[in-house]
Amino acid sequence: MQKQLLLGVEAIGQGAIDGGMSGVYAYPGTPSTEITEYIQENTLAEERNIHRQWSTNEKTAYEAALGMSYAGKRAMTCMKHVGLNVAADAFMNSAVVGINGGFILAVADDPSMHSSQNEQDSRFYGKFAMIPVLEPSTQQEAYDMAYEGFQLSETTGLPVMLRITTRLAHSRSGIEQKEVLPENALILPSDPKQFVLLPALARRKYKTLLAKQVQLEKLSEESKYNMYFEGTDHSLGIIACGISYNYLMENYQGKTCPFPVLKIAQYPVPSRLIKRMEQECDEILVLEEGAPLMEEMLGDFFGKGTPVHGRLDGALPRDGELNPDLVAKALGLTTFVGSNIPEVVANRPPALCQGCGHQDVYAAMNEVLADYSKGRVFSDIGCYTLGALPPFETIYSCVDMGASVTMAKGAADAGLIPSIAVIGDSTFSHSGITGLLDAVNENSNIIVVISDNESVSMTGGQDSSAYGKIESICEGVGVDPAHIRVVVPLKKNHGEMVNIFREELAYEGVSVIIPRRECLQKAARRKRNKK
Repeated sequence: MQKQLLLGVEAIGQGAIDGGMSGVYAYPGTPSTEITEYIQENTLAEERNIHRQWSTNEKTAYEAALGMSYAGKRAMTCMKHVGLNVAADAFMNSAVVGINGGFILAVADDPSMHSSQNEQDSRFYGKFAMIPVLEPSTQQEAYDMAYEGFQLSETTGLPVMLRITTRLAHSRSGIEQKEVLPENALILPSDPKQFVLLPALARRKYKTLLAKQVQLEKLSEESKYNMYFEGTDHSLGIIACGISYNYLMENYQGKTCPFPVLKIAQYPVPSRLIKRMEQECDEILVLEEGAPLMEEMLGDFFGKGTPVHGRLDGALPRDGELNPDLVAKALGLTTFVGSNIPEVVANRPPALCQGCGHQDVYAAMNEVLADYSKGRVFSDIGCYTLGALPPFETIYSCVDMGASVTMAKGAADAGLIPSIAVIGDSTFSHSGITGLLDAVNENSNIIVVISDNESVSMTGGQDSSAYGKIESICEGVGVDPAHIRVVVPLKKNHGEMVNIFREELAYEGVSVIIPRRECLQKAARRKRNKK
């Protein structure tokens, strides 16, 4: 079989292609973005004409993938952990209706919040929905789970979550590929009402989902990904979930871990193996990347009060990523402590690129808002969020995708006039349009600044779904065309931008200002590719 050196995200993409996938649907979001990008550039995916275009947001991606599954084909949808919040409605209900063709949800969590708003652990979603969850400990397992996940999905009749974290997503290892499988034939569900969630049907389907839990636990007990390793020292047993198993093993290179170890990479949890560890060991240490899901669950399994250590009792930090040193410390092993960073080394916070159009937008806004109290600008998720930092310090909120428009509206409803929303072109199409419709319906006194750099720049420069459509969308929603203002954000146009902001501040209603200039990084890539 062919071998490749792949990132964890690339291994998932390759595994899904080799596993007979017919389509991937996703919205860019670090650390999941490269799964789809890898498939987009893959030769076999191109030869097979596998669907691999970006979706407008995670909800539309999930639903489109579910539609492909409905038609009998194998489909995957990819997103980061907070993107699953956007897709949660479709996700939860898909567990009830089930699937037709194999369906994988690849979700990438971001402990330590390298590029995210929170440390959300998607395993809780999997447990909540009562579906199988796969959590690879290596890049090879990531490939194997993507390859085999479609069959697991078709065997159980349920979506399968493939959960990874940042460290596995963006580290590289050798992968051994399997035989490339053919794509499924087009075939509709045998039950014509399978995907109909009228209450009477939904109640019956929910009972079916509950009944499947016995099968899911049996599959988990028998899974090759869940392994119990004997140990000679039973004073401690170790449960290691996903990549945390690697962190444990790095402390025992060239030697054997003396304690019994239960490696868990498929859920629901294998209760028989957990009970075995309880019976054999005096205490338990739980290693898991993310929230203490397993640690909290052990109280339901242990009847004799076996002490459990992990993130909840301080044996491991409650937040952030794990690493081999943190695991070593929890085991009482000697750890390496590096030197402190000298105070003369200054911090280098992230900053907008020199010459970025967002800078010119904030310069104009700050001049116009100098006569008002601070706290009037609500931002969204994107490069422009850096406007919260010096030297601009213009924005005062960044909560979730689309919240800038609706928070500005709510603040205006409360009497905070003027209220301004700053949102990017891609985020506007992702989840800002509905908030703008709310504002139009109530003629809210807000200004919505759609800072259009014609790109999903923060995640690598993917094409924006709103490209070439923003003015039409705003008009279609009901914004008065006279108050849809377009300007090129350049220093030479500073006076024009200031005048536009002042004119729209004087207007009592919904204004949309669109500063438009291509992202510098995307423009540079485009010029290089052209050469």
